[in-house]
Amino acid sequence: MPRLHSVRAFALLAASLMLLAVAPPRPFSVELPSVDRAAATYENPNVHLEEMFRAALLDAGKLVQEAPDGTAYVITGDIPAEWLRDASAEVRPYLYFAKDDPDVRRLLRGIIERMAKYIVIDPYANAFTLDYRVWEQKFELDSLSYPITLAWSYWKTTGDTSIFNQDFSRALDAVLVTMEREQNHPRDSRYTHKELFEGKGRPVGYTGMIWTGFRPSDDACYYNFLIPSEMFAVVALGDLAEIERKVYHNLIKANEAMALRDEVQRGIQTYGLVYLPKYGYVYAYEVDGLGHAILTDDANIPSLLSAPYMGYATPDDRYYLNTRAFLLSQDNPSYYQGTVARGIGSFHTPANWVWPLALVMEGLTATSAAEKQDVLRELLASDPGDHLLHESFDDDDPARFTRQSFGWPNALFAEFVMTALVNKPEIPMGDTSDLEFRSE
Repeated sequence: MPRLHSVRAFALLAASLMLLAVAPPRPFSVELPSVDRAAATYENPNVHLEEMFRAALLDAGKLVQEAPDGTAYVITGDIPAEWLRDASAEVRPYLYFAKDDPDVRRLLRGIIERMAKYIVIDPYANAFTLDYRVWEQKFELDSLSYPITLAWSYWKTTGDTSIFNQDFSRALDAVLVTMEREQNHPRDSRYTHKELFEGKGRPVGYTGMIWTGFRPSDDACYYNFLIPSEMFAVVALGDLAEIERKVYHNLIKANEAMALRDEVQRGIQTYGLVYLPKYGYVYAYEVDGLGHAILTDDANIPSLLSAPYMGYATPDDRYYLNTRAFLLSQDNPSYYQGTVARGIGSFHTPANWVWPLALVMEGLTATSAAEKQDVLRELLASDPGDHLLHESFDDDDPARFTRQSFGWPNALFAEFVMTALVNKPEIPMGDTSDLEFRSE
């Protein structure tokens, strides 16, 4: 059994809570009548839910700006930069309107086109500015996966292949080259960052998985095989292969992507599962391929909790169910329970602060109506009065929260309401039905 360490010892807790301290972003310029109409016409006997859904659905439009070059730029909220991860998640609800609304399709094409340009500029960067400068160069594996899954979902939703231009092809090439290089980080990579252990991260063994420097929270990994991001890479590589095969008609690149996907999947199943007497086999959060593992989760997505949402595992997969039981218990170091809410937080913020992202994800992956309603009740209780979801909040006092404007949880909440209450079908991120999972 791997040697386990306390996550709390590794956490870099925020020095300040940033409570209502950051001014909201300036108004952006996107108008989408179909989205406005969906918000205005949504009705629910629970007036509070009605107000929060409307605010959540409209929030992304306030954070998107059409750029002079014809692309579209998406900021995270109160930070004036575009994160590849956040931007991809913020506009996912637009996919529900894209098939029937040419204005939404045009906007999504502009967003995807800009992301492709970012990846070509620097596949190790996670955030950029409006004028294509690197804002942060924290190598996060999920930042390469998110734009691919967004493009794949857009294609499958609309049938529009015009997004797959030369820039996007070059971006896919950069993704493959970077992921393959980072399979053997100590030998092949020159990437360093001052926040990593000794600049390059702690020692790792070769696993077939892809090394990553940072978590989706933007915190440095302790062990650099981050299992949720590996899962998401498996999904994205399958999408990449299908795009290469069916759109670009490049079987060589398609096969290359599938081979890498299979290597990562074998690595997850070989190194990423840990046996706990109370739960059975569960997925670790991070491993190093040398026998060490961290057992926890983080609210930021990809997370272990989000494996079915990503399309990596089915909701009834036994390893996922074991992991979910562990994650939503007091045995998980990042699980907090207060008088108002209980749920998973992040080591990016102090202990006992629950993240709405994790609450929404619990709802999205729940299989019972009762659990979905419990989650919904806690999300409504987290509203400090502006009808928006925030980064995190004190589980005893939702009036104490971080980040006044944070688009990601609001988009995810809109998606949750549309699937759980409006009966919209889930929008897949990829097809992994052919994956092989380890048998006990």
